[in-house]
Amino acid sequence: MPPTDASTDAEPATSADPARFTVSAGSAADSEDTLELRLPDELVALFAAQEAAGGEEGAVGGDRRGGGAEGTAGRKDAEPAEQGAATAAPAVPARAGCTAASAHSDGCSGAVAPAAPLAAALTVASTTSVASATSATPVTSATASASAPPSPGDTKAAAGRQAASVTRAADDLLGRVGDWGPTVTPAGTFQLTPVRPEYDLPLLGRWMNDPAVAAFWKLAGDESVTEQHLRAQLGGDGRSVPCLGVLEGTPMSYWEIYRADLDPLARHYPARPHDTGIHLLIGGVADRGRGLGSTLLRAVADLVLDRRPSCARVVAEPDLRNAPSVSAFLSAGFRFSAEVDLPDKRAALMVRDRALRDLL
Repeated sequence: MPPTDASTDAEPATSADPARFTVSAGSAADSEDTLELRLPDELVALFAAQEAAGGEEGAVGGDRRGGGAEGTAGRKDAEPAEQGAATAAPAVPARAGCTAASAHSDGCSGAVAPAAPLAAALTVASTTSVASATSATPVTSATASASAPPSPGDTKAAAGRQAASVTRAADDLLGRVGDWGPTVTPAGTFQLTPVRPEYDLPLLGRWMNDPAVAAFWKLAGDESVTEQHLRAQLGGDGRSVPCLGVLEGTPMSYWEIYRADLDPLARHYPARPHDTGIHLLIGGVADRGRGLGSTLLRAVADLVLDRRPSCARVVAEPDLRNAPSVSAFLSAGFRFSAEVDLPDKRAALMVRDRALRDLL
């Protein structure tokens, strides 16, 4: 989990990092969150002797978090004695049980004894360094976790989340048609149920081989022809959903609810975002020619507008030669918009507008 304080850019802390104690002579005037510590004369003399001998410890630079470009070893205005005392300060031992990263925290404040006369002014950045050291541990852990190779379980879970995300995106294209629920019509209770080929293919295959249907749908033949048509939609991104129309518990029609603005149809008319299209066939001969198509078209168009608030228009493109179909759309509150030349037919573009749904 990332740190909860403001030190999100802190570097990882290690117990052997001598730069944890930022020492800067003369910096007390620049920071109110510092603690002045004094060293005994003996230690000061020892530091001076080490510096004179050219010891390597005198080359340690300042902590970038505490001193930045004005680290102790880089201070141009620092006196020689101050430089020696400052760079050697990390070598002061902490009390047993305290690490270098925590030696200046409240729990180990007695690790360095502030005694003896003034020999050198040492400033240890307390508040800032403590915050950085505290936040550095979670950052280090998070980095280590991120760099570890994912386990098979993690990979499987990630794949599951990605599949669920794709499914939700597909559902969102039409707002989960299967969840629209039933609606009451003058002909009875009606509901759209997404097609399940393993159960519904024989029924749909019979309907598609009816000569009156085959003349316009062109899916007559073996069941594999209809199955291929269904699979192309069911295996897509959800922009078209094939459904059975169930009236009073009996499947009696086939519907395709599709995103017209994402369909090739959109290249042939001035489509608007979220335009939703309808394809329909009445399956049984006994259900044709008695106004049932108009009743159900109006009911389904209302379902689309009710369940899809972002949709302003429901459109359809029946074959211009299919006079009964065009008449059914007109009776269902659609208006004739234009004739459009599609690759396989000349169609009548029918539109039902949300703004006119109560007038037509």
